[in-house]
Amino acid sequence: MPSLIKSRWLKPLVFLACLVPLALLVERGLHNGLGANPIERITHATGDWTMRFLLITLSVTPLRRILRQPDLIRFRRMLGLFAFFYGFLHLMTWLWLDKFFDPHEMWADLVKRRFITAGMTGFALMLPLAVTSTRGWIRRMGGRNWQRLHRLIYFSAAAGVVHYYWLVKSDIRLPVLYGAILAVLLLLRWANRRPVYNR
Repeated sequence: MPSLIKSRWLKPLVFLACLVPLALLVERGLHNGLGANPIERITHATGDWTMRFLLITLSVTPLRRILRQPDLIRFRRMLGLFAFFYGFLHLMTWLWLDKFFDPHEMWADLVKRRFITAGMTGFALMLPLAVTSTRGWIRRMGGRNWQRLHRLIYFSAAAGVVHYYWLVKSDIRLPVLYGAILAVLLLLRWANRRPVYNR
């Protein structure tokens, strides 16, 4: 396992794997496979993958300890950026395909639907994390300040869970599952308050 994780080919393979959900979505769109409401299908798919990548990103640190594989940290920044990427696609689906960038329509939705406010909050919290994800920003901010800022990912994930929970009307199993996974990850962080942030 150590040799596989350190392989220079693994990171590009993981990168391509992270693009598979988007490729499948595009493929279905090109072949009329998005159902009767394609915008809703795209919205749900991009939202789900945003949450999944957030949780996968948060899982890297505990997994590297549990599996004793410190080199797993190589993938955390990339996974976090993919969470932001799918979150951006999720937001753009609403702004562009659903509301056509109409400010009146968007404002009406924000006022009427609280789950949109929660989702916007989650994305807004991801924005500074994506901007400061480079090595240059880590040096400029200093390790401790950078670490404090990047703890916002937990709040972003929590806002995503609330967004999803408020969105669904009856079947709450998936948002509850995401919330349970996030709670476990928070407990693991609390249990070990000395995380290692090597990049």
